[in-house]
Amino acid sequence: MNKSSRSVTVVIPARYGSSRFPGKPLVQLNGKPMIQHVYERAVACRAVSEVLVATDDERIKQAVERFGGRALLVTGEYRTGTDRVAAVARMFAGEYFLDLQGDEIPLNPGLLTDLIEPFLESGASMGTLKRVMDPTEDLRNSSVVKVVTDARGDALYFSRAPIPFVRDDPGRQVVGGLHYIHLGLYIYTKETLLRLAALPTSRLEDAEKLEQLRALDHGIRIRVWETKYASLRVDRPEDVTDVAERLQQYDAIRLELKTSGVFFKS
Repeated sequence: MNKSSRSVTVVIPARYGSSRFPGKPLVQLNGKPMIQHVYERAVACRAVSEVLVATDDERIKQAVERFGGRALLVTGEYRTGTDRVAAVARMFAGEYFLDLQGDEIPLNPGLLTDLIEPFLESGASMGTLKRVMDPTEDLRNSSVVKVVTDARGDALYFSRAPIPFVRDDPGRQVVGGLHYIHLGLYIYTKETLLRLAALPTSRLEDAEKLEQLRALDHGIRIRVWETKYASLRVDRPEDVTDVAERLQQYDAIRLELKTSGVFFKS
């Protein structure tokens, strides 16, 4: 897809204050702030027109500008990252906006392509991604959001609980092709994004602390596509060491493949 044919703006909401991890976007991962890892992978995606960080804190804005990125100071009370992205969308004339969480590091820019390209061809108004859950991952981990879709690929529900619940499996193990992780990125038409931001917080959204449930609760369909690309997520300070190590391993493999003439899809 030619970048100029459709305008897709990636907005990375990055809030400084976090109850579990204050200053998370600035945590150092192998010599770079986390927000830089997210930003650089978004910029590398050939389907993206523009990337910018929307933050409530001058320290994050300055950090982004130091590595050559673009950042906007978007102050005020916003319920979720989606609402902050909508505030940015009101300032720009773009057709489509992609909300990429500031703590979700795509390991390959192809992850974004796997959402953008089918979305633009589908006529959907809101979309997101899922990935088959690895058998070693904890189905009962509330930090891992699960998604169940219908036969068309529209989301039926998102939850921190182990869904779908396999009644006859007392071990509660991951079942391949049945259990999917939801990845923290969304793409919207501008109209749908602004409509979503204008809706009241739903009871389901408040209970699970999942902003996408506001859309489902108010009848906005969310089309879900599958990706095989992984991402790394930092939820708590204790995640940092593991994520940094995995990021270093991946980048080393990527460099080795690149020097041998094997290139990653983006």
